[in-house]
Amino acid sequence: MVLPVTFSPFARSVANLTSASTSKRQRRDMKLHESSARAPDDEFVNHTLEEKNEQSESSEEEDFEGVIQADFAFFDPKPGDFHGVKILLQNYLDNEQWDLSGFVDLILGQTTVGTVVKLEDDEDNGLFSVVTALNLGRYKDHKCITEVKEFLTKVCQDKNVMDDLRLFLEEQAHDVGLLISQRVFNLPPQLLPPLYDALFDEILWATEDEPTEELRKAFCFKSYLIVSRIYKHKNADHKKGKNSHNEELLIYVKPEDEIFHKLCKWSFYFPLHSENVTTHELRNYRLTGLVMAVDADKVSNFKKELHSLIDES
Repeated sequence: MVLPVTFSPFARSVANLTSASTSKRQRRDMKLHESSARAPDDEFVNHTLEEKNEQSESSEEEDFEGVIQADFAFFDPKPGDFHGVKILLQNYLDNEQWDLSGFVDLILGQTTVGTVVKLEDDEDNGLFSVVTALNLGRYKDHKCITEVKEFLTKVCQDKNVMDDLRLFLEEQAHDVGLLISQRVFNLPPQLLPPLYDALFDEILWATEDEPTEELRKAFCFKSYLIVSRIYKHKNADHKKGKNSHNEELLIYVKPEDEIFHKLCKWSFYFPLHSENVTTHELRNYRLTGLVMAVDADKVSNFKKELHSLIDES
């Protein structure tokens, strides 16, 4: 079941309801290595979650109060992460049968750009997030990338966007980074700014530090292509803003997608056929695919807005 993580007023209330009204106070202590070293050293984020769950609907329900300590660490991808990354990406192309294993191999084989998030003292087990960017031109001959392109072309029903999409996937592919960001739904949002900062820093460093000119050029992205999913109200195509019941027309599963969507130069939605289990509060919404094209020169704005969004939440 996918639950929304969002910061709009209505969506916040939905998220609260779907998480059993659990309130959380979160504190972050980040220890980042010197960027001048330009080495893919691990970045550690210490997270303390103090949870107090007060429920009064039934006399059988008891108050719970406790502290959960979780030390998350950023690591370079490695072959041992294969199954964890594959699980995170299992619905990346809806319910399509495609070369997901080959896709995961590309992600794990690109160690200079890309991050996985695990518990600091449990590096060989649980995996909570993966973030990376793959050059569509560099990997164009790989079966998995061919299938990603075919899928996006098939599901795009917006005639105004189709030409732009085909340019991205073909003529401009060497300038396009497929930005992949997948994680467990309840990963603390405070991890997002340093996670994206690390990704874009690594991309910049790769344009200078990769051993060959071909590899350095492979990270000189002019644009990013993002495949994600949102909750879309059943009346969203006929209204703007909010409907008569004061419901948001779009609920972003990942808060950063709201920023990407605002900054993108074009986007399109597509229906999803994979299992869509929702709560009563989401009965009027459909889990929907969202594809966005974002110019690389918008990255600095994105990072600023993401920091502000998370800091204010």
